[in-house]
Order: sequence, then C-alpha cells, then structure tokens
Amino acid sequence: MEETETKQRLHLVMGGRVKDPRSLEFQDPESLHVVGVFSDYDDAVEAWRANAQRTVDDAEMKYVVVHIHRLLTPEV
Repeated sequence: MEETETKQRLHLVMGGRVKDPRSLEFQDPESLHVVGVFSDYDDAVEAWRANAQRTVDDAEMKYVVVHIHRLLTPEV
C-alpha cells in the first residue's frame, strides 16, 4: 500500500479600489479587503465571485484570487 502525499495549495482572495480598471495597481494597498485564505481553489473562486458580484457596478473595485502556493514553491 503506497501513501500519496497531497500538497497543500493555498489561495488568497482580496480586493480593493484600483487606479485603472484595466490594471491590478491598487489605489491604497493598506486598505485592501482580505476576504480570506482558502485551501481549495473552488472555494476561493466562490468567495471571489461573491465579492466581485457585490461590487459589480463599481468599475474601480476589483477582487482577485492569488495562488499563494505558487509564491511559496514557484516550481509547482
């Protein structure tokens, strides 16, 4: 019986007001809304979608999913 090790894949969902709706440069990074950290991509997307939908009428508000696991281990 062989054990398989599942690697943890963390995802951060955050958002805030951007300088230009076509960019990811936030106006005030210190005031970003951190929705949370999720160990499952589907849960992160669900949280992203809920927050993005809530602010859909404000073109300067943008929410993103950050793949933290890629920052911690870039080779993955």
